[in-house]
Amino acid sequence: MSPPPRLSAITLLLLLLSTLTVMSSNPNSHSPETEQNLHNSSRFSVTSRRNLFQNDELLMAKVLIEGNSTISSKNKTFDLGFFSPNSEDWYLGIRYSSISTPTYIWVANRERPIRSNASASAAPPTLEITATGRLAVKDSGNSIVWQSANVDLGTSVVLYENGNLALLNPRGQVKWQSFDFPTDTWLPGMNLTTSKALTSWRSSSDPSPGLYSLRLRPDHGGFELVFNKTTPYWSTGSWTGEAFTNIPEMMVPYIYKFHFDDPFKPTASFGFTEKPVDNRLPLTQFRLDSSGQLRQYTWSSQSENWDKFWSQPGNTCRVLGSCGKFGLCDGNSERPCECLSGFEPVDLLSWESGDFSDGCRRLDHTDNKNNVVCGKRDDRFEQVGGDMSGLVGGEKIEPFNSSLDSCQRACLESCACVGVYHNERTNLCEHLFGSLLNLRNLSSDSSGVDVIYVRVPKGGGALNDKKRRKDLSPVVLAASIVGSIAVFGFFVFVALFFIRRRRRKAVEEDGGFPILTLKVFSYKELHQVTRGFSEKLGHGGFGAVFQGRLLDSTLVAVKRLERPGTGEKEFRAEVCTIGNVQHVNLVRLRGFCSEDSHRLLVYEYMPNGALSVYLRKEGPNLSWDKRFGVAIGVARGIAYLHEECRDCIIHCDIKPENILLDSDYTPKVSDFGMAKLLGRDFSRVLATMRGTWGYVAPEWISGVAITTKADVYSYGMTLIELIGGRRNVEAPPSASGGREGSATPERWFFPPWAARQIIEGNMAAVIDRRLGNGYDAEEAWRVALVAVWCIQDDEAIRPTMGMVVKMLEGVVEVTVPPVPKLLQALVSGESFHGVKVDSPGLSPDSRRISNAG
Repeated sequence: MSPPPRLSAITLLLLLLSTLTVMSSNPNSHSPETEQNLHNSSRFSVTSRRNLFQNDELLMAKVLIEGNSTISSKNKTFDLGFFSPNSEDWYLGIRYSSISTPTYIWVANRERPIRSNASASAAPPTLEITATGRLAVKDSGNSIVWQSANVDLGTSVVLYENGNLALLNPRGQVKWQSFDFPTDTWLPGMNLTTSKALTSWRSSSDPSPGLYSLRLRPDHGGFELVFNKTTPYWSTGSWTGEAFTNIPEMMVPYIYKFHFDDPFKPTASFGFTEKPVDNRLPLTQFRLDSSGQLRQYTWSSQSENWDKFWSQPGNTCRVLGSCGKFGLCDGNSERPCECLSGFEPVDLLSWESGDFSDGCRRLDHTDNKNNVVCGKRDDRFEQVGGDMSGLVGGEKIEPFNSSLDSCQRACLESCACVGVYHNERTNLCEHLFGSLLNLRNLSSDSSGVDVIYVRVPKGGGALNDKKRRKDLSPVVLAASIVGSIAVFGFFVFVALFFIRRRRRKAVEEDGGFPILTLKVFSYKELHQVTRGFSEKLGHGGFGAVFQGRLLDSTLVAVKRLERPGTGEKEFRAEVCTIGNVQHVNLVRLRGFCSEDSHRLLVYEYMPNGALSVYLRKEGPNLSWDKRFGVAIGVARGIAYLHEECRDCIIHCDIKPENILLDSDYTPKVSDFGMAKLLGRDFSRVLATMRGTWGYVAPEWISGVAITTKADVYSYGMTLIELIGGRRNVEAPPSASGGREGSATPERWFFPPWAARQIIEGNMAAVIDRRLGNGYDAEEAWRVALVAVWCIQDDEAIRPTMGMVVKMLEGVVEVTVPPVPKLLQALVSGESFHGVKVDSPGLSPDSRRISNAG
């Protein structure tokens, strides 16, 4: 039997050409489905010049990307290509190509990066369609580091305008797509299911899978954020048919349309689409940050930056394990994590790069698992905040009766005891073992936390210095230090003298701050004025405030901005606005410091503090006369900013913390750091979303341009707090002293219930009980009605601040407003309790008050 004839190379070529000719001559070779798949996409195909198929396999691979080349979507919104976030490792990823800030929304080989090869002869990394029809990323050694998981053959790739990368078969059908394998970013058109979850980056420079995930809850009726794939620490709440119970913001009219298919079933699938704004789809995304927060961003072409509109958990310190074991979290600091006294980062390099997950260890550790040193009975205890129900990794023993001192002494007797929890009310002591997570700085966040005493080495940080200097002779060390400082200090002093002299002259004459009425302080002066920044008055969004005393004995408040970049922008805005604004109800800026990296503002001192202090149940009480004076005074101050300044100023952050009281309880609006100047030739301005939720107007959350009516809304929310003598959002008291563990603690939202009661005329239910009968009923009724008018959903219905002043003064008649629909929506879910929503409403015209002189 003779062997089968062999095909020559020429025969194969002729066969290939004939096949292509037949395909190209068929006008219907692309199905309607194929044409739809090709719409709004950039197709990198091997079908048009493909190799022969045999048993549904390609005989040859096809290189799609090599080295620095990229594939773009049709309108160049997205690019697919290789990138290196740390100059060492290379990844294949999809990024926005139409914006200035590099932002990657998907990474292929996040678990197996391609190591940089310094050799000039090394081959560049490639993306290929393999001979088996799969997408594959190969390194310089031609080894596959990642490939798609499709079973059916793929022959071409498409990068769509929505950021989805798809592998298509010859019929144009999708056989694999990146939307089915999300990384840390959730885009419009992408659905999350039981098999599709988000996983954070390890750090901002490390795309490898991090410790945090967003996934469907086990009941498939909502989502939860999970630490280390095991422990939930935040939940959306359950789906109501329109929104999740713990995300009332979903009821705000916005650019999103959410859809939840088959909720509470294993086949559940949740996603969202966009609505056009000004005939275009804005760039927007949800991203699970490496810090463990789920954040929603929209791109602002005006500021060329991502505007963050929403994030959960709201406080970084409420993210489980955010600072690792024995790490101390401070949500108000630029760097949120620090080690306890006598502790050091386990991985200093990662710690400095922003990855705090490895946590801290004792400086005198002996590499034992529990970070405990036996025989250290002279250890001391550091008081920190924590959640006894969420001390993951921490083990407890049965509580026993003991004083705090005896409880701590007993802990020192045990080699394994790392800290104690002592309940002063019940006198119960609990010893803690293992590693502790979620420790917090009590000065920055003491709400809803337990006080924990962590065992630390005696002397704290001094141990570190001792450890580093143990082999040095004290005499040699002292001589070296003194000599080096003397020589180096002389040259530094001479250089700084001339530099600062030149800078200060430029600033005072015609530099970057042309405000001649303000005093320019040096950093040294303010350091002396505040006695080394030793007396802290409070902490704002961009820095701490310290009390100081000038040479003439005048008390001042010195605000030290902590965040370079954003802080610098805030500093310049505040100087330019406050420096030129003078009003009895606006805080006065006395001077500033702009020296090297130091940015400080010097204000007049307000001895009676912020209004927020008087809105606590345990705080001091304000009489009704003072409250009414605060209401009118703040309204006058804001009206001045809006209507009487040369340039209209939108404050953007009206809330009780930014209303200060002087010695006579005259209110003064402070903190213009978030204000935007609005020229009279422009009616609206798109401001960066940095306000405080609960006071932010619905249209601001929706991402559209804002007007002065955004301040009116915030003022109305503040009025409701002033009337009720309480905060608008509060956690209900716990029967166990706040120690009940829950990933999603209950919240009481006061305004919806208060607005309903006010409209029904039931002022007695809303007014602060501490006032008793000591208030003017007509004034209180007027203030309450104005508050509800200010928080209307539609900004066109809200009064101007000038009109608010007239309404409060009784010059203009105040009618009963309609119930704000959004506030009703906010209480439709189970996450807000203690709110009555079934009372019958009244007609807007059913009740009026006459104008009083």
